[in-house]
Amino acid sequence: MSDVAAPLRVRVHSVTWEAEGIFSYELRDPAGGPLPPFTAGAHIDLNLPTGLVRSYSLTNPQDERHRYVVAVQKDRVSRGGSTWVHDKLRTGDIITISAPRNNFELNENAPHTLLIAGGIGVTPLWCMMQRLSSLGRSFELIYCARTPKDAAFRELMEAHRSPAGKVTFNFDGVPGGKMLDLAAVTSAVSPDTHIYCCGPLPMLEAFEAATKDLPRERVHVEYFTAKDAPAAEGGFTVVLAKSGKSFLVPPGKTILETLLDAGMNVASSCLEGVCGTCETKVLEGVPDHRDVVLTESERKASKTMMICCSGSKTEKLVLDL
Repeated sequence: MSDVAAPLRVRVHSVTWEAEGIFSYELRDPAGGPLPPFTAGAHIDLNLPTGLVRSYSLTNPQDERHRYVVAVQKDRVSRGGSTWVHDKLRTGDIITISAPRNNFELNENAPHTLLIAGGIGVTPLWCMMQRLSSLGRSFELIYCARTPKDAAFRELMEAHRSPAGKVTFNFDGVPGGKMLDLAAVTSAVSPDTHIYCCGPLPMLEAFEAATKDLPRERVHVEYFTAKDAPAAEGGFTVVLAKSGKSFLVPPGKTILETLLDAGMNVASSCLEGVCGTCETKVLEGVPDHRDVVLTESERKASKTMMICCSGSKTEKLVLDL
């Protein structure tokens, strides 16, 4: 879980314009070797020279071992990650990345799959669409964007139309366009349909409200940003079972910040509870979950937690570190 894995060195093989403000980056092993396998919905971390670590979904077919492809939108309120990638990362550059991880797994055996994408949230769903298409599975992708020029991979998606796979575009920024009615769309699905949604926070909140009465095992969501502020109340003790060390988490600090300040080597990335990098086993105590990775049942079980953003409801937490 939070064991630190060795990063991978990759070369930027190509950079491609995909849509307004969106470029894709093809990454390959510098020696031409195969890259670790991945499954649809997976992401990798880019370790930027600035010290920032940013997670991006893989967009290429999962059976490809010679490359990873990520698409990055230049965020108007960027904290430095997407701006650096757009302004600095060039063909031929060598960067380090993490191995792929998947918190947004595709159920390949579902009788029908509905994929709902909002803006750059299309990246993991485009990967899923390609996988379902290759398997001949029944699916529909609804891609929401402001205008056609804002929709990455649009022409490629149109080429994947088939009797088993349907692609619909919803452009709310064009004359006559309107926001997708998520309640209407999700209420019309068959009882055995699995539904996936990825997009901006307001869309995901509306999606979760629209699907609140559906079985949780059929509803899948991936967030790019946190819903809740990190737990920084402090005032509890964290015990590391493997090392026997204990630390008092002070007010204003997260568990991760406290451990890093003490010189502990702990894997982390987004610092918001979005990517799952810092997921850690809980051996004792009750976490105050603030992430968007764990399901409701996983939160109730409290067997793991994201130490970058979650705190403690008990005076002591014992972690498998």
